[in-house]
Amino acid sequence: MHTIGITGGVGAGKSTILNYLKEQYHAYLIVADELAKELELPGHPCYDKLVEAFGTDILDAEGFIDKKAFAGVIFSDPESLRIANSIIHPEVKEEILKRLHEQEEAGTELFVLEAALLIEEKYDEILDELWYIYTDDAVRSERLKESRGYTDEKIRSIMQQQLSDEEFRRHCKVVIDNSKRPEDTFVQIDKVLG
Repeated sequence: MHTIGITGGVGAGKSTILNYLKEQYHAYLIVADELAKELELPGHPCYDKLVEAFGTDILDAEGFIDKKAFAGVIFSDPESLRIANSIIHPEVKEEILKRLHEQEEAGTELFVLEAALLIEEKYDEILDELWYIYTDDAVRSERLKESRGYTDEKIRSIMQQQLSDEEFRRHCKVVIDNSKRPEDTFVQIDKVLG
């Protein structure tokens, strides 16, 4: 089984690439953010640990984690954010390792993980290679304005918090330029996987 980690800045168009890998290469996909949301549902150890750490104030009337209330707690205080990350990230990584093993057993040929913190969380230690999806900043800004309605100020603020282009390139074995048409991007992917 070949394992790839996909990363890149916000608005780089990673989902287009994930969809292509799934459709054309029958890749088994995990999007770390979606997996984290799944693990934060009642019945998962991650949910229990978060409620234990932050109390029932972060829950809605049905007992689910209220995203707004939870964000309000963890983003108002660096220590709370550190605690939340120290609970969520290891749980996500453990689940990814479990699924990686299951897919290997099932005979899956291509396993793809997309995660914002791929480099910071040292996924290069468990995956064959990391891919950096590079997209020109102006193109990323345009995409974020169109798809999410973000302001220039919000886009700048998010981009400043992410790794630099140099840092992404230093850690990733493959760089895919997704600044132009999707077809141009797909040709690059086919070349790498061909």
